[in-house]
This record gives sequence, structure tokens and C-alpha cells, in this order.
Amino acid sequence: MAEIGFYHLTRSTPEQALPALLGRTLDAGHRAVVRCGSEERVKWFDDVLWRADDPVWLPHGTRATGHGSWQPIWLTAGEDVPNDATFLFLLDGVAYDGQARFERVFDLFDGHDEQAVAAARRRWVACREAGHTLTYWQQQAKGWTRK
Repeated sequence: MAEIGFYHLTRSTPEQALPALLGRTLDAGHRAVVRCGSEERVKWFDDVLWRADDPVWLPHGTRATGHGSWQPIWLTAGEDVPNDATFLFLLDGVAYDGQARFERVFDLFDGHDEQAVAAARRRWVACREAGHTLTYWQQQAKGWTRK
């Protein structure tokens, strides 16, 4: 079963938090899939990752760029995992039932959006009932606190 971390964003947006998390993923020698809510969001995050300044280099690809097996980070709105990723990042409230194939799953949600928080709670319950190991992280003034 996957270790699923719920990341309650209270002081940054997903586009601000994601590059640092992906940088740590690559530093640890893992590959990642970032699952977005739509193709428009895939395009948006593609641009965000190319413009990231910390870390300054986040090699990634999408269906539009191709060569999925070469990409350390794969952005998608589907269920494809062409890069054999072991880490999955869920954005935009995307629910996914295939978490067990990954070592770690990162579910990022906007803590200032009541609907996003309520949807994350529902995903938490579903993941707990499926038997996954769950962690909850909340942004603080400096860094993250595991609760």
C-alpha cells in the first residue's frame, strides 16, 4: 500500500509548493507523475515548472512533448505513467484509485477553499478505508507540520 500524504496549503498555492516538492523528489532519486484536473492545467503547470526558480531545473514532459519514458516528471490529466514513476502528485482535487502502485502519493489542496478542504476529507476517508498509510501535513509560518 502507498503512503499517502495530504498537504494542506495555507500560505502558498500549488504552483508555489509543487516545484520544491518535485525538486526533493528528484534529489531522492525518484520519478514523479503529476496528475492535474484538466489538459489546460497540464499546460499551466508545464509552464510553471519551466519558470520555477527553486529549483531552477525541473526536467519534465507531457503528452504534447512526448518521450514519456525519458521524463523524470510527467504531467498528465489522465492515468498514464509512462516514466515508471514511484511518486504521484495529485492536484486540483483529482481523486485516483490506483495509489497502491506508487510508493508515495502527495495530495495537495487549497486550505483556503472550503470545498477543496471538504473534498480532501472525503478522499482521506476513502484512502483510510482502502488501508493506505496516511499522513497529514499543514503549512505553518515556516515549513510544514505533520499532524
